Amino acid sequence: MSNPVSALQGAEYKGSVSVTESGPRGMITVRGDLSSTKLKNAATGVAGLDFPDERGANCVGERGICWMSPDELLVLLPYDDVEAAVGSMNKTLKGEHALIANVSDARASFRIEGDGSAIRDMLAKLTPADMRSTAIGTGEMRRTRLAQVPAAIWFHENNYCELVCFRSVAEYVFNLLKQSSASGAEVGHF
Repeated sequence: MSNPVSALQGAEYKGSVSVTESGPRGMITVRGDLSSTKLKNAATGVAGLDFPDERGANCVGERGICWMSPDELLVLLPYDDVEAAVGSMNKTLKGEHALIANVSDARASFRIEGDGSAIRDMLAKLTPADMRSTAIGTGEMRRTRLAQVPAAIWFHENNYCELVCFRSVAEYVFNLLKQSSASGAEVGHF
């Protein structure tokens, strides 16, 4: 097996907030009936966390279960745990109509830290989604777009959020986040 290489090799930027590419991150997309006990057991069994509510992101450390849509979850794990987790989930879901896909190498993840209002202001420059704390609170997931590309955002704490995008647009997203977090920046076009 080859060594994993992150999209941007841990690139960092410090502006009004700090933006860091998280490096290799284990991610599993799960599609199916989210009310199914078997599906819930498969996800919680590998993540070791409670199943999230609708629009929820239950994350602790490198592990998490994020509600992505009415029939989709994103399970987060340490990168090296993904293959065994996919096998375990497939075994648990045998006979169930579901899709389990390792998307770890197809996604990039960013950690955004700083003053909560500064994070929300920075993101509000890039997305049509309402970034106010009353609209997306701690532990909530939001799928949206940043400028021209899809992304998912969730707040672990008021002063720390995570953002996931396709790996193919990681550099574009990083540059958007950098420009938006530059002191007094207005976001231009790339």
